[in-house]
Amino acid sequence: MIRVTIWYEYVQESGQMTPEFEAQVPEGQLEGFRQWIPESTKKIRRQYPDGLMETLAKYLRKDPEFEVTSVNLFMPECGLTEELLEKTDVLIWWAHIAHRMVPDEIAYRVVRRVQAGMGFIPLHSAHQSKPFVYLLGTSGTLKWREGDFCRIWTAAPAHPITEGIPESVDLIEEEMYGEPFDIPKPDETVFISWYSGGEVFRSGCTWTRGYGKIFYFQPGHETSPSYHNPHVLKIISNAIRWAQPAKIRENFDCPNIVVSPESLRKPRA
Repeated sequence: MIRVTIWYEYVQESGQMTPEFEAQVPEGQLEGFRQWIPESTKKIRRQYPDGLMETLAKYLRKDPEFEVTSVNLFMPECGLTEELLEKTDVLIWWAHIAHRMVPDEIAYRVVRRVQAGMGFIPLHSAHQSKPFVYLLGTSGTLKWREGDFCRIWTAAPAHPITEGIPESVDLIEEEMYGEPFDIPKPDETVFISWYSGGEVFRSGCTWTRGYGKIFYFQPGHETSPSYHNPHVLKIISNAIRWAQPAKIRENFDCPNIVVSPESLRKPRA
């Protein structure tokens, strides 16, 4: 049994403009967020009536090999207690506009657990989440624009994550992410995406940190139907099996982690 925890920011889908969220919005953008989030909530619910991450969770729960737990930002300790992480083999992370609301203490808790052996799968806008940035040591910045046709090319056809995946996968609409992507050189570039605007992007990359495996996967914009695509879902399922720990370093701690959150760019409206 592979114990999978899905962590979901949940700000847009819930429409919760909490004081904590408002406090981390860049100066001059608060009113824009107040107008944008309710409309964004409606669009997400139209695309995913069961919820964005619940759609993914329901798919994964069909596999008897997976035991799936879902948590979100608004739970105590952001849902990521020491007890839960100790029982997690692979952590999936979806985030977008509230990266700074995750306290460093919680982010470092995730970093230490990955270094101890837990698998980590950041999805889509998690490219600037604290755990991802702290693990890789770069800003995670990239080019982006609104939805476009996307073709995901399988760049590593012999990789376990690409098992059963065709040479290319077409997404009718996905948010465009483009190079340059500020990440350290991947251990393996598993997928490369092309957009009709001409941009390309390293959309599926792996790294190892300590004993833990990391797979970043780009598809998953909240108002795009990517998590209804069977190939996208299978890629995530394959990645869970690939990232499951061969070994967990018990009682592992790294007290000297020092990373400044200054590298995180401001959330975009």
